[in-house]
Amino acid sequence: MQNLTHGSYSIEQENNILLVDAQGPFNEITAKQYHQDIESYTQKMSGSAWGSLVLYRGNGVFTPDIEQSLTDTTHYRIENGMVAIAAVINDSAYADILQMQLQRIYQSCQIQFHFFSDSNNAKIWLDCFINEHNQ
Repeated sequence: MQNLTHGSYSIEQENNILLVDAQGPFNEITAKQYHQDIESYTQKMSGSAWGSLVLYRGNGVFTPDIEQSLTDTTHYRIENGMVAIAAVINDSAYADILQMQLQRIYQSCQIQFHFFSDSNNAKIWLDCFINEHNQ
């Protein structure tokens, strides 16, 4: 979904990892579309353990309504097999605020998560965590 004034994102599946690239602030319309797109991907991945690698770029932070929407989306993913989230925050003047918001979301959902400074290390951690979970 592309709309720079309301945030943008792309989603793709790479084996048992859902890759999300999100940029800018999400508004209500973008958050709703994101949830619908996540549902579609999640249904394809349901049935085995999988994880999400989420790259956050830019200076977006979440309003309380969007934070709640993302919490609901995270719960949905967990109910359908997601076992961990690796998050990378890049190019953000508000990285500390965004990290606190994401930590609040992930802790409230009781999902295993970790923050990274680069996608390669995030993917390695996520692959290891998913493999351990599948044993």
